[in-house]
Amino acid sequence: MENNRKWRASWIWAEGPGEDVDVVRFRRVFHVPEDGSHRLKLRVSADSRYRLYANGELVSVGPAKGDQYTHYYDEVDASALLRPGRNVLAAVAVHYGVGRGPLSVWRSPLGAFLLEGDLSDGEGPIGTIDTGAAWSAHRAPRGAFAFAKESFTLFVGGGEQVDGRLLPHGWERPEYDDAAWPAARVVSGTHDRMFGQLTPWQLTARTIPPMRDEEAPFAALVRGRLGGAALSRAAMDGPLEAATVGAGETARFELDAGEFMSGYVRLELTGGAGARVRVLYSECYEEAPGPNGERRKGVRDEPEGKALYGFEDAYAIAGFGTDREPEVYEPLHRRAFRFLALTVEAGETPVVVRRFSIRRTGYPLDVTASFASADASLRPLWDISVNTLRNCMHETYEDTPYYEQMQYELDTRLQALFTYYVSADDRLARKALYDFHSSLLPTGMLQSRYPSVSPQVIPGFALFWIMMVHDHYRFFGDKALVRFYRPTMDAVLGWFEAKRGADGLVGTMPEAYWSFVDWTFAWKDNAGAPPAGRSGPNTIYNLMYAASLEMAAELNASTGRRDTADEYRERAASVREAVRRRCWSAERGLFRDGPEAEQYCQHAQIWAVLSGTVAGDEAARLLRATLADATLAGASFANTYYVFRALAQTGMYAESFQMWDAWREQVALRLTAWVEDPVSVRSDCHAWGAMPLHEFPAELLGVKPREPGFAAVDISPTPGPLAFAEGVVATARGPIRVEWRVAGGEFVLRANGPADTPVVVALPNGETRAFDRMDGPGIEAACPYVGAGAAAHDAS
Repeated sequence: MENNRKWRASWIWAEGPGEDVDVVRFRRVFHVPEDGSHRLKLRVSADSRYRLYANGELVSVGPAKGDQYTHYYDEVDASALLRPGRNVLAAVAVHYGVGRGPLSVWRSPLGAFLLEGDLSDGEGPIGTIDTGAAWSAHRAPRGAFAFAKESFTLFVGGGEQVDGRLLPHGWERPEYDDAAWPAARVVSGTHDRMFGQLTPWQLTARTIPPMRDEEAPFAALVRGRLGGAALSRAAMDGPLEAATVGAGETARFELDAGEFMSGYVRLELTGGAGARVRVLYSECYEEAPGPNGERRKGVRDEPEGKALYGFEDAYAIAGFGTDREPEVYEPLHRRAFRFLALTVEAGETPVVVRRFSIRRTGYPLDVTASFASADASLRPLWDISVNTLRNCMHETYEDTPYYEQMQYELDTRLQALFTYYVSADDRLARKALYDFHSSLLPTGMLQSRYPSVSPQVIPGFALFWIMMVHDHYRFFGDKALVRFYRPTMDAVLGWFEAKRGADGLVGTMPEAYWSFVDWTFAWKDNAGAPPAGRSGPNTIYNLMYAASLEMAAELNASTGRRDTADEYRERAASVREAVRRRCWSAERGLFRDGPEAEQYCQHAQIWAVLSGTVAGDEAARLLRATLADATLAGASFANTYYVFRALAQTGMYAESFQMWDAWREQVALRLTAWVEDPVSVRSDCHAWGAMPLHEFPAELLGVKPREPGFAAVDISPTPGPLAFAEGVVATARGPIRVEWRVAGGEFVLRANGPADTPVVVALPNGETRAFDRMDGPGIEAACPYVGAGAAAHDAS
């Protein structure tokens, strides 16, 4: 990721000391010749965030989230916005102090902005526009910008408190007079060209595409009040417009975006000097908290007897807005919401809300996959999963765009798999792999969330990172990527190996670390960690370690390190044997949560299957016993993926169809994204719940990589109770179309896919068919089959 580019520009900032949250605006006027066509190419970055305008038009927001040793810059083509004569580049940059703002955004102790611009015509370069003392800078004065104390969310930074009366207006446009702005101060060069002393910003070109940003309509005004008049529900298909709030009056508009989304609000105002505006962001309507503070949500879009809860951005109106050039407020940081409450408190003069709009912003996920089946109740599960995934993809994968905006290994492994299956796009996943690799501690342990200025370690999550490398190899076959990460895999596996005791088990985790496994009710009082792990080995972590060793062995063998692969397989076998010897309860017929603990959970049994500690008929018996035993600590949405994998591995996947009731229940509650878990009832958008994006293509359609990178394909559908299913699966080699039907006692499958791709079809009666290719007219395979789907189809 090193970038050896030689920079001309210098890092700049405003003169003098700033606030804890320091907001600085920059301008640079330049002239373009009257004749000819011209191009302007820019490279831009900031510490901590920036918004860049060319002649008043927003052209870039960034930089992408990095860390101390990877500071991204963006490349922007602003040519289309050039005009003959006077032009301006303008930017607002914010620097977050210690513990301020979004904790997923890395920051140094210094605020800084960098831009390098090349102006050219048809014959070649004609000028440069680089940050330096020729730029003007304006620091927001004390009281103009601050964050409220964060309480409702966790790591996002709290709502903005902005006083428009203290800020310049129209500063992004060429005609603005910046004569009173002082010159910017040069903070630093880009690097020490002589002695290799590192600046705080090790520049690297952005590795992911710019975020997609598009206006979205409101679906409805739910309710509200304008002066003394109550506002009733009304359908909408656009922004809120032309609302006048009389002098001394208060208005409130509760607006439904139609579905959960992430992005920005934009408020355009005229009049109303000294008035105050608040925007509340909420996921749903809910009842007042219970006696112990518990959330009570119910049907998410039902307002009766409920209120909107959340955090607010607040803005004091300057009153400079006119019909031609309204006063504009837009928060600097991305928000998430399903519902918004806009409150306007007018002062001595009326306020006109000319336009209140929303823009959906996120990673440009292009979904090329599709799914349909005989069960109409599965369709919303697919659609809601796509919306959930979209909202949890930004400059990193995010656990929840509303509460944290953090990237965790457990969540990210699943999100990357979902992305592969619906788009075959691995760019954000590749960045995530590098992010977590960059979090490596000197001990060999990875941080559990990264980038983050608040370090955290969940030991088991480091193993999910190894599984992510394995997943990427299966789906894309990139051996160079595997080779690059082998040392980091060695370090993580070495950390766990060093913790093994005389009994062969990985022992108690360090007190400073959080041994989280799952948000399940049985472990609620121990923050999602099995209590057995407090005083001894954690069976789940041991089995995850064994599974990770096997995956790492495969990766090492595929890239030429066969001795290391053999060592890892031997370690895995040794750990499995120790778990069977020390953690198996013959009386219960289950694995204990720890060798000395009479505590049991689904997770230990699932990982016993997935790690190969039990196999064949023994694994199937264990899994049946696990699913039938209601006394076990159960797997929540975060770990359901591993339940599905264990069912598939034991040939019991047909047992999974009833599990979708947990998702259907959420549809009945009119959720438009999947919840985090049933324990905290916190987030209404958590991407680990988007399980249909993996299960429907991988198991119901049955498409999986037979060889790395889909060089060969397996198609092994599980019909279960369905009479038909069809869809498109995205792969690195191209889309694969699958359709199968059950009728008249016969199962018939047809498929078409990339040229020169061998495929093996596993039919539901156990037969297999091999084909050398699946392009052109495609392939067809059939077998006798009588199942629940066939019976339902014949009855109809």
